[in-house]
Amino acid sequence: MSIRTRVLLNLSVGSLLLGGAIGAQAANLGFLNDTPITYMKPRDVDSVKLAVIKALDDKKDGETTNWVNEGTGNSVKIDAVITVASTAKDGERTCRDVGVVLNAKGQSMNLRPQFCKQGAGAWQLQKKH
Repeated sequence: MSIRTRVLLNLSVGSLLLGGAIGAQAANLGFLNDTPITYMKPRDVDSVKLAVIKALDDKKDGETTNWVNEGTGNSVKIDAVITVASTAKDGERTCRDVGVVLNAKGQSMNLRPQFCKQGAGAWQLQKKH
């Protein structure tokens, strides 16, 4: 994977993960303050992004992989179950729906992003309307 592809992917997945936390603050939804995403540090985000991309590249629909933030330097244990839910193809365009369940300090958070790519290009996070 090229450096450009990794940078674009990091920005996409990072936006998804951090957008949830920022949105919660902006809407004054204090009950979201103790969700797993609030405990994630940049190295955790980078590590889980790589795990999601690996799942997109390697897993078949319905297959699951586990991620743990060991080695990221975070004192809070965070883990995730990443499941590729479905794949749709339209010509050279491939889209995959992913389920990511983050767990930390007894709390769980479900994310359902969709990623698409054109041919052998990089996976791009899709905005939901």
